[in-house]
Amino acid sequence: MNRQISDRWKLILSMCVFGTIGIVRRYIPYPSSVIALARGLIGMLFLLALRLCGGERLAAAEQKRNAVPLCLSGVLLGANWILLFEAYRYTSVSVATVCYYMAPVFVILTAPIFLHEALTAKKGLCAAAAVCGMVLVSGVLESGVSGLTGVLFGLGAAVSYAAVILLNKQITGLSAGDRTLVQLGAAAVALLPYVLMTEDLSALDTSWFVLAMLLVAGVVHTGIAYALYFGSIRNLPAQTAALLSYIDPITAVVLSALVLKEQLSLTAGVGGALVIGAAAISELPTGRAEHR
Repeated sequence: MNRQISDRWKLILSMCVFGTIGIVRRYIPYPSSVIALARGLIGMLFLLALRLCGGERLAAAEQKRNAVPLCLSGVLLGANWILLFEAYRYTSVSVATVCYYMAPVFVILTAPIFLHEALTAKKGLCAAAAVCGMVLVSGVLESGVSGLTGVLFGLGAAVSYAAVILLNKQITGLSAGDRTLVQLGAAAVALLPYVLMTEDLSALDTSWFVLAMLLVAGVVHTGIAYALYFGSIRNLPAQTAALLSYIDPITAVVLSALVLKEQLSLTAGVGGALVIGAAAISELPTGRAEHR
């Protein structure tokens, strides 16, 4: 039980870190796909350097045994980033965000099939409340839904994100650092052809400040944050990981209002409270079995 409590806090911390990347993103004048590729590469190299400096060897035998779910989840992570970028191209940010954050719902609905986790009424209701909260936060009710292609890309990103969570439950015997290193490397490999085909890398700003911000995004928001994320979800029920992932967008919205002085409407505030309340209530014990 203590281990699960610790993993919950690691997951919450990783979501809070993910939620701050929007602020760093403001200072990096690169296309999102280039930033994602750089994050994958920098995050992988950072974790590799940590292991080498600490004299630790990679767990080759365990990596080989988990090669399929490791590489597949890494490629799906890269696909997740690509699909989300395309969703932003073809529809509004609000619509893409709502579609993307259907991922936790997909996890909650499929966990009973793939992971044999019971779907309780409380989890189902909390998931529904979180989705309603995300709709309010996104502002999609005011802006309307447009761009069917973007909607499909957003839902595709949600499916790939849900698959990453489910696949990570199949990986055993690996430290958080080892699994994150391989998955970020696989994500970078998946992103590289897409970036080369769609972006002109020669025109990028290479000033020291921009590169410093990119380094922060790669080390803090990718290497460290994903190590916390992948290290926590392997020991938590997939449905718990799914609901707690809503902390990411709520953190982003709150920080945008506090740091970037972006307007936070009353509707968005109500939606944020609904999401956080749903995530908190979903983790409250409801029976004797949950106290054991």
